[in-house]
Amino acid sequence: MAGDLAIPVIVFLVSAVSVIFLGIRLAVYGDALASLTGWGRLFVGSVLVALATSLPELSTNISAVRLDPPNPSLAVGNVMGANMLNMFNMSLVALIFGGKRFLQQVAPQQGYLVALAVLLTGLAVLFGAIKMDISLWQIGLSSLILIVVFVVGMRVVYVTKPPEQESNGEADTGTMTLKRAWVLFLCVCVGVVIAGFFLAWSADQIAEISGWASSTLGILAVSFVTTMPEMSSAIAAARIGAADLGVAGLFGSNAFNVTILFFADPFYRHGILSSQTEPAHLIAGGMAVGLMLVVLALILAHNRLKAPLVAAVLVLVMLAYVAGAVAVATVGGAGGDTIQGTATALIHFLP
Repeated sequence: MAGDLAIPVIVFLVSAVSVIFLGIRLAVYGDALASLTGWGRLFVGSVLVALATSLPELSTNISAVRLDPPNPSLAVGNVMGANMLNMFNMSLVALIFGGKRFLQQVAPQQGYLVALAVLLTGLAVLFGAIKMDISLWQIGLSSLILIVVFVVGMRVVYVTKPPEQESNGEADTGTMTLKRAWVLFLCVCVGVVIAGFFLAWSADQIAEISGWASSTLGILAVSFVTTMPEMSSAIAAARIGAADLGVAGLFGSNAFNVTILFFADPFYRHGILSSQTEPAHLIAGGMAVGLMLVVLALILAHNRLKAPLVAAVLVLVMLAYVAGAVAVATVGGAGGDTIQGTATALIHFLP
């Protein structure tokens, strides 16, 4: 089996490194565009950077459902796993850059964006649990509901955003022109799409050869790679004192990630993508919702909490992610594709 795994593992590693590098460049050129066009950092964080850094998830998920045979478990797992992992990443960045002091730089209006990400993820979990197999124009009704909620929610986020403030930390575009920034941005987008295809193919091969459930691989391995651009952007934002940008990028990415089910659904011709959930997906999605709610409470109440308590809660969020990852690995490793295997795994996992 080791020989059979060699090529898929090499392709996975190469495509993973490519996705990380290209995703980071997306954020860089997106920030340059924001500076050159005067759009401002709040727009960059919640829309431009969020969409740009979610491009690896979009590319990977569309590629996963276009495989022969298609692998919807990998696609859904990537969405749920990425949303869960982004909360680990945010907690880690907040701890590194001051805990409560970091959160004090986050505008309370970010609560609307967090609430949107929570609502979308919760709806995706609900639709996956009830298996709502209703379609319109070859697209699942659940997928259509998700995209409508996203558009309406982003409108609310835009209307309620705080006034743009002057900043001394604007991106240094050097000799970058607007035309050059757009060309580089679009070229990197194409690179991410290509790398995402090979990432999905290699992950599917690894799952098939190793026997691991595709849902587990999508939640743990593929989501780790595709969320690296979000992590890099958040760290870069924190280093220049723009915590608001980093937080908006992470939660904006979580909101957009769920809509990927809508964009990938037309490419999946064997049913409705949001209904192709397994117990591991529900665990990851439920954990993502819970962690986002905890972070939302911190953002809204950090001024009333002592710094040690804020730090303790951030650590608990990270530990909760680890516990969720263990649960997902246990369910998937024990045969997550069947209800009987899942029940047995949960019995062994619970104390």
